[in-house]
Amino acid sequence: MLFNSYIFIFLFLPLTLIGWYGLNKMHAYKTAMAFLTGMSLWFYGYFNTYYLLIIISSIAVNYMLSAVLDHISKQKVKKIWLLFGIIFNLGILFYFKYFDFFISNVNTIFKTGFTQRNILLPLGISFFTFQQLSYVIDRYRGNAVHYDILDYAAFVTFFPQLIAGPIVLHDEILPQFNDKDNRVFNTDNFAKGLWIFSIGLGKKVLLADVLAHVVNYGFDNCIYLDSLSTFVTGLIYAFELYFDFSGYSDMAVGLGLMFNIKIVRNFDSPYKACSMKQLWQGWHITLSRFFIKYVYIPMGGSRKGKPRALFNVFFIFMLSGLWHGAAWTFVVWGVIQGLALVWDNLYIIGVKGEDPKGEPKIGIPKLLGQIITFNFFLATLFVFRANSLSDAALMFKNMFSFEYTGSISRLLPYMDVPEFYLIKQVINMKAPQILNAAYAVIMVLMILLSIFIIASKNAYTTMEKKITPGKWALAAFVFGWSVISFSQVSTFIYFNF
Repeated sequence: MLFNSYIFIFLFLPLTLIGWYGLNKMHAYKTAMAFLTGMSLWFYGYFNTYYLLIIISSIAVNYMLSAVLDHISKQKVKKIWLLFGIIFNLGILFYFKYFDFFISNVNTIFKTGFTQRNILLPLGISFFTFQQLSYVIDRYRGNAVHYDILDYAAFVTFFPQLIAGPIVLHDEILPQFNDKDNRVFNTDNFAKGLWIFSIGLGKKVLLADVLAHVVNYGFDNCIYLDSLSTFVTGLIYAFELYFDFSGYSDMAVGLGLMFNIKIVRNFDSPYKACSMKQLWQGWHITLSRFFIKYVYIPMGGSRKGKPRALFNVFFIFMLSGLWHGAAWTFVVWGVIQGLALVWDNLYIIGVKGEDPKGEPKIGIPKLLGQIITFNFFLATLFVFRANSLSDAALMFKNMFSFEYTGSISRLLPYMDVPEFYLIKQVINMKAPQILNAAYAVIMVLMILLSIFIIASKNAYTTMEKKITPGKWALAAFVFGWSVISFSQVSTFIYFNF
């Protein structure tokens, strides 16, 4: 089920809120947890009930493993069960996400003919697998208790963060569920949640989904692009990706607040960053946190000298690339990100005063740092989004050819926002020769609007302060406009990861 759908907003969400607060008001706390879990499973299995078998099996095995660890005192035996938990969770992830990729590469390298299974990737499997893996590791370390099965199931399946994160930890969510004050409807939390949900909905429906049409055409037809149209395609994809993930993160936080649950912030204005290191401190924050806590630190972190620390940084970002998808484009993209983070940690060039852990040898102005960082990240997105490495290479070739063939005119008609329909009909009747110019105006306005929103205070910061009547009016307008535009929606990009 999508957040940006009629069934979610007008049926699922009201029913879940009424059931949750109604059962808690009757002090039926266990029943309320069971109800919330059941509704979350409905949310998850809405498009494919096959997904339910996978997530329920995953929950059952990890919960059983937690129970086993509760009755073992010998450390060596605990390590064996921990190893089993790691193999089980990563094994599920490998099978559903990477098995066909692995078989394809084996066939290519060894000239074999193993059959690919065309396995359907379950939604959010990377998120709920990492979430449970973190719990199993914390159980082994003695940093987590063995929770009640209803509590644990609710922690894993809580629908606002189930499909595309954030990757929450048990000690962030379960204490809030068990606080009876949070079982009582809170007007202030609900109002804040509704406001930021509306803003996030607008980012997704009115911006990301509209920009996606141009992006999809550009990357699917990169052979026809010149230097300008290639740059515009990359720029618009950078905005689409930003608003798609930022919108989802806002909606997840908002939905959590409607249930009095504060979901950890997962997105914090990354395009304002002065370095790639700073950018990754604001983009998918909980994924970076997971890799730091459960991979980087166990590998030695920064405790074993500078060269080892730099290798560890490179390694976790290479893993991050692979986490995003089973394709060489993601692996190469992860390698590029890793090298960029290694460069930043050498402190050769950078903005002074921006990193508390070190100062660069050569200082540059903050604005220049932001421009360089954004454009570098934009360039890496050609690899991230391309259908293949050869397409990514072609995009770079197009970009730096500095040729103009007028292929921007191929992109312009895809900036066809639904609100433009009546104007377009009039132009087609009266002056069809200026239609492309009208599309060009819309594209420029969308780019300028995107820059303005990204440069402004983010929704999370605004929500934490007093929301003025003017901002409430804006949210109401955005919500209404978004609902009217639902026929144009698409799934969130991070659903695929």
